[in-house]
Amino acid sequence: MDDQAVYREIQEADTVGLFQIESRAQMQSLLRTRPENLDDLTIQVALVRPGPIQGKAVHPFIERRQRKREDPSYIPPYDHPSLAEPLRDTLGVVVFQEQVLDVAIALAGFSVGEAEGLRRAMSRKRSDAAMEAYRQRFYEGAAGRGVDRETTEDVFQKISGFASFGFPKSHAAAFALLAYQSAWLRHHYPAEFLCALLNAQPMGFYPPASLVRDAQRRDVEVLPPEVNRSAAKCRIEGHSVRVGLAYIRGLGEEPAEALVEEREQNGPFASVRELAQRAPLDRPGLEALVVSGACDGFGWPRRQLLWRLGLTSRSVSAGERGAARQLALPLEPTTTVPELSEQTPWERMLADYRSTGLSVGAHPLELMRPHLPGEVVTSLELRELGHGRPVAIAGMVVARQRPSTAKGVVFMLLEDEYGQINLVVLPPAYDRFRALVRGEPLLLARGRLEHIERNVNVVVDELATLAPLARRIAHDAELSSALPGAHSFGRR
Repeated sequence: MDDQAVYREIQEADTVGLFQIESRAQMQSLLRTRPENLDDLTIQVALVRPGPIQGKAVHPFIERRQRKREDPSYIPPYDHPSLAEPLRDTLGVVVFQEQVLDVAIALAGFSVGEAEGLRRAMSRKRSDAAMEAYRQRFYEGAAGRGVDRETTEDVFQKISGFASFGFPKSHAAAFALLAYQSAWLRHHYPAEFLCALLNAQPMGFYPPASLVRDAQRRDVEVLPPEVNRSAAKCRIEGHSVRVGLAYIRGLGEEPAEALVEEREQNGPFASVRELAQRAPLDRPGLEALVVSGACDGFGWPRRQLLWRLGLTSRSVSAGERGAARQLALPLEPTTTVPELSEQTPWERMLADYRSTGLSVGAHPLELMRPHLPGEVVTSLELRELGHGRPVAIAGMVVARQRPSTAKGVVFMLLEDEYGQINLVVLPPAYDRFRALVRGEPLLLARGRLEHIERNVNVVVDELATLAPLARRIAHDAELSSALPGAHSFGRR
């Protein structure tokens, strides 16, 4: 049975991490189509595809959907009266692959066999040439049914768009069901859903760091890796998600499993010295544990833990699993641990990102906010501003997308401490700031706010890197190797 609370989240485009409906294009469409049931979601899944986009179905469907919602008696227009029946469910536009066949039969008098040939032409690699072979037959059939040339050309052009890829309805329905099930799990079991996503990486539109931030905004507590608590993979701890030891770069899944096995067989590690003597890890693996914060529970700052680790003799040859053990001598280091400065919040955050690809603590923009120009607004404030207003926004780049259907437009997704921001980079701005668009992890964008209905975008005029400011705050720490890389989709 449909859960309306789940559909309300889908209607609000609260879909980070959800199968098939998590992309920025899907989110922007969801805000306008507002699916209310599985049939609506099936259309939504199929709508944001190259076929319907090239077939000029997206904007007409969205506009007609809105009018139908405002006036249930509204009857959408059809290119020809014969198309009312095959296109009734999709408000007069072609969304599903089967509808191309229905249109060919209804408008041009195709036989079922000819329509199937048309379907095959659409699915072939050189579909443009194959589709062209059916043009004359289509025109002649439509003319024989009294359809004027202009209407025939318009309809054929639309169905030809599906040669660029369109979904069969059965495919879209299967995906819609999975999308709904994902949304249901995320709504009712948000911690378990996040845990499963983290354990299934790499996948989807968002890096683990963004999945964690989104879950935290949904009141899911995410706990860092901890040598005496974490499993090799992420797992549920109470009502929280505990990051697994295998997330630590420089450790790996097999060494993490070996460490957990040692802990379960012989008890928790009491100190970093005991960890070094018992854990079947090499020195780089042990250092990775300390740098990631997995040893913070021992009660010493990370720099002091690294110092103590350096004074500890190893009791496992070469750190290999199953290697012959030496007796661990119960001797404490005689060298006095020097006074070492604790990490700043910025240094700790970068260490978390560098060692695990995510941070459960401060967001980079939270630490940078006091140093940003006064006119820079947050993602929360952006939603309250009016259409057309000049704005400045800052964030960490999460994704960049340059679809082949967008005529050179680049869509970017920034993230600050409060949420996500959509940037639209038109070709002239992309040409000017191409290096920043393609490579910078932290950006300041200035542009014009595009606030259309419930969609909020910033159309970019200028971009500037925030790397120099971040390095100054972080005392020249290396950023590019620490912050998670943005996901890139489409041609660049």
